[in-house]
Amino acid sequence: MASQNPNSSLKIHELCRIAPPPSSPKSSFSLTFFDLLWLRFHPVERLFFFSVPHLNPSSFFDSIVPKLKRSLSLTLQHFLPLAGSIVWPSDSPKPIVQYTPGDAVSLTIVVSDSDFNHVLNKSPRDASQSRAFVPMLDSSDTFASAISLQITLFPNDGFCIGISVHHACSDGKSSSMFMKAWAYLCRTEAENESSGLLPQELQPSLDREVIVDPCGIEGAYIKGWSGLDPTQKKPSLKILSDMFSPKVEDSARATFELKRGDLDKIKERVLQKWENHKEKDEGEDSSFSKPQTLSTFVLTAAYVWICFAKAKERTEQKKTKVFLGFVVDCRTRLDPPISENYFGNCVMSHMIETQPEDLTEDGVVIAAKKIHRKIRKIQKEKGALDGAETLFSKFSDLLTEENQLAVIGVAGSTRFGVYQADFGWGRPEKVEITSVDRGTTMAMAESKDGNGGVEVGLVLKNQVMHQFASLFRTEIESLQ
Repeated sequence: MASQNPNSSLKIHELCRIAPPPSSPKSSFSLTFFDLLWLRFHPVERLFFFSVPHLNPSSFFDSIVPKLKRSLSLTLQHFLPLAGSIVWPSDSPKPIVQYTPGDAVSLTIVVSDSDFNHVLNKSPRDASQSRAFVPMLDSSDTFASAISLQITLFPNDGFCIGISVHHACSDGKSSSMFMKAWAYLCRTEAENESSGLLPQELQPSLDREVIVDPCGIEGAYIKGWSGLDPTQKKPSLKILSDMFSPKVEDSARATFELKRGDLDKIKERVLQKWENHKEKDEGEDSSFSKPQTLSTFVLTAAYVWICFAKAKERTEQKKTKVFLGFVVDCRTRLDPPISENYFGNCVMSHMIETQPEDLTEDGVVIAAKKIHRKIRKIQKEKGALDGAETLFSKFSDLLTEENQLAVIGVAGSTRFGVYQADFGWGRPEKVEITSVDRGTTMAMAESKDGNGGVEVGLVLKNQVMHQFASLFRTEIESLQ
């Protein structure tokens, strides 16, 4: 495994704050139960790497950085929750996101002497290296920033935009829309400089009143966070750094790809052997009969899940259960449905569990069936919010038993279009969800070349990564 150059360093060029235009009005946004679930979770951190050959520092600082700053300001006027901060007023039963004129976003400009080609390398490398390009997000008991940004120059090679978003302000779909909006306004600066107009598909809907709590979910989450530390007299907004700190020691970070042909092989194997594996409670329910096809999400999650479970089994003590966690976008599943451009959180977590031995022989078939079945259940009436009120306690139970369990989550989506974020210097060379190192999580994104494949980012202990990388290759070969 390649390691980071120990002599590489960062030099801070500028610390600044970027505000929306002065005409932006004072605004406040309630936190819904969707937001409150993530109140003290770690931020969502992404890195967008752009290759710009022969990029010299003078043109970068004199031309590119000013364009990025101006377009960021124009973008923030559309996304005012990100320009503000999370606060908990004494007269409010829950926190709010508040923007007051004068509020601004932290932006750090740095120069790195790291080898750009090494940074772009998708094969396993030192997991800590990416941390240098990720901005810090401020949080305390009484205050939490909504967003923080860092732009890193790699002289003569390109630059990186790092973004940290407080998870209680935005889910992955919303933060991806923000990045694409910023890219659009930067790319079309000449025609948008005065107004900052966005196309309809990038205009966020900020109305939080469309979210209705059906069964006291909000209260359960507020109580859950308060119960974490019964000795604390006042509610806290501070991110739980002990629980969600980056786990990069003796760990490797890598990006794997499933090409369209690989996904087709997995689908063919799963559908071919679908009826060979009946679940005990499957019964005669026709809604869980063999499907005509399977989604990219089901195929990817199933394949990565079984490779992960086998890698853990080969390197660590035997686990009692194996879990897969993923979130479901609820925008179209609420009653009534809400705008696809709703800005905030509108996802709900769901878990699937199985025995380790289920994911050995024909494991991808069993895993795919379990994931497909769970999604079909969610698609039924009220399925997306099924069990939402007890979700916090389930999280707590998993954390207390984590040594006996093999748990992996899913972040990102192939539908977010992260490689569409063209700021005017071409599409990203690489996009990475760096925060997967704060827990065991697979990061999903569409393949950069747009061929229908999937990129999967992971951070695992070195010995687990070694086994996972081997299994990722050989399991596909076994499907020939």
